[in-house]
Amino acid sequence: MNYNWDWGILFREPYLEWLIDGLGWTVSLSLIAWVIAFSLGSVLGIMRTSVSPVLRLIGTVYVEIFRNVPLLVQLFLWFFVFPELLSDEAGRWVKREMPMPALTTAIIGIGLYTASRVCEQVRSGIEAVGIGQRNAGRALGMSETKVYINVLLPNAYRIIIPPLTSEFLTIFKNSSLALTIGVVELTAMTRQIEEYTFQGFEAFTAATVIYSVVTFIVMLIMQTIEKHVRVPGRVSVG
Repeated sequence: MNYNWDWGILFREPYLEWLIDGLGWTVSLSLIAWVIAFSLGSVLGIMRTSVSPVLRLIGTVYVEIFRNVPLLVQLFLWFFVFPELLSDEAGRWVKREMPMPALTTAIIGIGLYTASRVCEQVRSGIEAVGIGQRNAGRALGMSETKVYINVLLPNAYRIIIPPLTSEFLTIFKNSSLALTIGVVELTAMTRQIEEYTFQGFEAFTAATVIYSVVTFIVMLIMQTIEKHVRVPGRVSVG
């Protein structure tokens, strides 16, 4: 194998800066998309466990649509198809005048997709709390809203920390798909380094190490949080 190894390429300018910039965009995309996914997923999870059949139906339809369509297809639909369904002026704004169209589309697309997965985790967490505590809250005179706020959700979130951690890490890894619509995140920067230097092995090894380190840090933080908020005597939903 006649390959010209050069690990030092990773620490030369501008390639080191490219990796750092790519990591920054990846983290920013992941965090903002997670805010959307967690917020919307929590609302949908509540809807899926609501006493209202209409709310349960809405939540179920959302989950079945977004969870069963591949994320890459959804990103293409949001970026290439959705603007064409709008008026000429609105479509032009979405495609060209909206701040960072590709990044914004990736954030929204990944956030909406992951919300369907977070919804199911929240639903399972609420159901794991049990009907007994729900009925106990009602027996104390709490409204349905207060039962969720004071009883179900605080316990549910503590139970589902492990699967929520997995969902955040899934967002972090799925961010690499954003390169397909033009977002220059970590994977895109890695490919760019390969194209400029022909040192693909070194570039993708660096990306692998960066993804692994960030994943390890997130898992360590969430394990610490889980340890401090764990409900005594209850097993987390994994």
